[in-house]
Amino acid sequence: MEPQKQFFPLESDIPKELFLAEQLEQKDYLVNGELKQWSGAVQEVFSPVYIQDNSGLKRKRLGSFPILGEKESFEALDAAKQAYDLGRGVWPTMPVKKRIEHMLKFTKMMKEQKANVVKFLMWEIGKTYKDSEKEFDRTVEYILDTIEALKNLDRDSSRIEKKNEIYAQIRRGPLGITVCMGPYNYPLNETFALLIPALIMGNVVIFKPAKHGVLLIHPLLNAFKECFPNGVINIIYGHGKDTIAKLMESGKIDVFSFIGSSKIANVLKKAHPKPNRLRSVLGLEAKNPAIVLQDADLELAVNECILGSLSFNGQRCTALKIIFVHEKIADAFNALFIQKLEKLKMGMPWEDGVMITPLPEPDKPAYLKELIEDAKTKGAKVLNKNGGDINESFVYPAVLYPVSSEMRVYHEEQFGPVVPILSFKNISEPIQYIVDSNFGQQVSIFGTNSQELAELIDPLVNQVCRVNINSQCQRGPDMFPFNGRKDSAEGTLSVFDALRVFSIRTMVACKEIELNKKILSEIIEERSSNFLSSDYIL
Repeated sequence: MEPQKQFFPLESDIPKELFLAEQLEQKDYLVNGELKQWSGAVQEVFSPVYIQDNSGLKRKRLGSFPILGEKESFEALDAAKQAYDLGRGVWPTMPVKKRIEHMLKFTKMMKEQKANVVKFLMWEIGKTYKDSEKEFDRTVEYILDTIEALKNLDRDSSRIEKKNEIYAQIRRGPLGITVCMGPYNYPLNETFALLIPALIMGNVVIFKPAKHGVLLIHPLLNAFKECFPNGVINIIYGHGKDTIAKLMESGKIDVFSFIGSSKIANVLKKAHPKPNRLRSVLGLEAKNPAIVLQDADLELAVNECILGSLSFNGQRCTALKIIFVHEKIADAFNALFIQKLEKLKMGMPWEDGVMITPLPEPDKPAYLKELIEDAKTKGAKVLNKNGGDINESFVYPAVLYPVSSEMRVYHEEQFGPVVPILSFKNISEPIQYIVDSNFGQQVSIFGTNSQELAELIDPLVNQVCRVNINSQCQRGPDMFPFNGRKDSAEGTLSVFDALRVFSIRTMVACKEIELNKKILSEIIEERSSNFLSSDYIL
């Protein structure tokens, strides 16, 4: 690792076009179509990036945001209730075509704020500039794909069906008041993967940003205000126990959409007094393993495991968080892994080609150090030079081997640049790990024997929700389902599935008698109902 004096930059080292010269002291929040002003307590926001000056290293201060409380949360709930109005509100009864028009207007205004959002994304969570741009662009693409998927869904619903002398039109309707809370590692993309389908299906939303990556939402507040009817989208800030927990206790929340830890999700779900009426859409922890078979293409396996375990410092729910390698190739795998790890660029998020950057969570370095020391006391070694060294918010990646079940890192989701590796003799060992795990999101298998792979695929698809062959675990493409078994998820997300998870099938039906046929014909011809309609969206 480079000496502390040289690792973090001087202000003059930072590209001027990417430097945040002015701090954002956010005082506004969005409720009932109004940007309300806050004069109470605020939460200061600091970047994971430290900057050198004459007095030493100082964490770059980015600004602050409001710490709202119970009163402001219930103002948001009241606004959402009024906007939904028991399903009679303007937004839930609006034709799909009109809701799409609102979303397209929002997308246009959102794109105008790309530079500001990307800059805050980079500075707030330490994501590389290029990856921050990719997250923004991917989010815009996700919105547009969602719109197209909704058009297709509505086209399929734009006809009246007849079965057993019953006429019926079946459409998907909104569920009601939705709470939306996204994760700090993808505070734009994964948050909007909840927010956008919830909105476009006619629900009203109370949105609280993640604990990190808050200020990047500020450039979009006006777009939300201008593009949606009053109360349809309400954006609040503060501590979850004082805001969202209180809303859940009210029993007035219909949908709880959340990406984060199962511990927090369980607390918030249990706070709801009527759990049977609560729809939960959850993306939670994962401890995705890689299984490297004896006949694996070593170069391919190592390249994918490097990316899978260390992209964005391993701070992805889909990251490879434990690697099982057949004992006959373990030494060769480890040697090549270390060789390639040492070539990774580590530095500031605006640097070209950088992969390992400072960590946004202030307590994360100490936690990772605990995992490393625990593993070392129980027989593991740090294979790479400087592995686990800490420099303020930066943790040098640590490769641990051999890892065993007595170690914390074997069980806990590290969510950081620590790579646990262990060898296996019999394939039943990693399989049993997956069976015993509390999580069931994905697995990566590396091998070249199609018969052996086939024999693994069949049982594994009943333990996890995605089996990746000779590739790292990942979420995309967004058209594919993203979900998990056990404690890893509840509900399925994708461009296609999210529209369904944030809605419910409803229908209008009547017997085939002349009076009903006359009524149906008049309603459709006069376009007097937005639900009972044969309009076809082009």
